[in-house]
Amino acid sequence: MSIGIDNYDISLDLAHTVSNLSFVSHAHSDHTNRAKKGASILASVETKELIETRKGVGLRLAEIPTNIKLLDSGHILGSKQLYIDSPEFGYSVVYTGDYQMQKSPTASRIQINQADVAILDSTYPDPNMVFDPRDEVIDTIQYYVNRKIENGIVIFGAYSLGKAQELINVVNQIGITPVVSKGISRLNGVYKKFGIDLKFESVYDSESNFEQLVRQNFVGIVESSRLQELGRKLSSIYNKRVFTAVATGWAKAFRFGTDVQFALSDHADFGQSVEYLQATNPKMVYAVGKEAKMMAKNLSKAGYNANPLVTSADFRSLSL
Repeated sequence: MSIGIDNYDISLDLAHTVSNLSFVSHAHSDHTNRAKKGASILASVETKELIETRKGVGLRLAEIPTNIKLLDSGHILGSKQLYIDSPEFGYSVVYTGDYQMQKSPTASRIQINQADVAILDSTYPDPNMVFDPRDEVIDTIQYYVNRKIENGIVIFGAYSLGKAQELINVVNQIGITPVVSKGISRLNGVYKKFGIDLKFESVYDSESNFEQLVRQNFVGIVESSRLQELGRKLSSIYNKRVFTAVATGWAKAFRFGTDVQFALSDHADFGQSVEYLQATNPKMVYAVGKEAKMMAKNLSKAGYNANPLVTSADFRSLSL
């Protein structure tokens, strides 16, 4: 998908190949699938390095035009919103990418500018999906870990980028150094480079205390796809009870077949989306993503001039 404004055709998260400027909001794989070696992207330096670490490709950062700003979105390290103030047409547009309103310890807090047009992520379009305050969820995770580690091993399944680093921070706060997978360890290196202090061990890292750590009960954080298999292996190897857990906003809606699940999300729920729009004060709202139609419908019920944006759009002739 792309938008046309001023002299630019801007692809949103590399979703369109015919553009003269490619904005990448953050480094999650569903937003970077089209990233190619040597490509020029409009993004934060953190996003560039995370993509390079994940995909093994060298990228270039595009020069930011004077009428464009990259605003923190609060989602993961380096995540940004695209804010365009069009001098030619006299209106402003913001594209959120993935965002959240609550503060995460491993991402910069969201920045909000008023805009005439808001292009909004639609991950959670259902008003009945309401996330608990993050501090309460984190307290619950820490309580669970402290209780269960007395009786065995605790393993979390998580996205390797974003959620894994937040979970490391969560258990670090209660004095626990977790064991992590190779992929998570590599991404942690980028976080540490940009000032996010994470304490962890990995069997793949040199000078690691991994062997000493796993002689006792420990916490592990691995990719979600490996959780069940690894849980069974660890139980067999160490002859201990292994408690499995996930931390995702979808824990509010689905069962994951783990011992416990925590609704810790790095997205905004519907209520937070409305909070964002109240601060942004747009005249028009476009919803993007798989649930764009539902999001637009529910935002319309909430009083907004909202429509789904399901194809590329030219805002250069927009009349407000």
